[in-house]
Amino acid sequence: MLTEYVERAMSKAMYNKLEDGTYCGKILECPGTIAFGETLYQCQIELRAVLEGWLLVKIRHGDDREMCGALLRNKYR
Repeated sequence: MLTEYVERAMSKAMYNKLEDGTYCGKILECPGTIAFGETLYQCQIELRAVLEGWLLVKIRHGDDREMCGALLRNKYR
């Protein structure tokens, strides 16, 4: 289920190329998830790591019920 959530959240990621040629990525549905990279690929890898850490914190603090509910509600949209 976590893998499915990560994949679904990553599919909603937004990326911008910055003035210095690097990339910034974030997932608006997961507040606080932001990453930077020299290339788009590096940014995607870093964002996935940030998202996984964000999920661990949510689960550790008991926020997983809301997180998983959102996944299930949006699963077939």
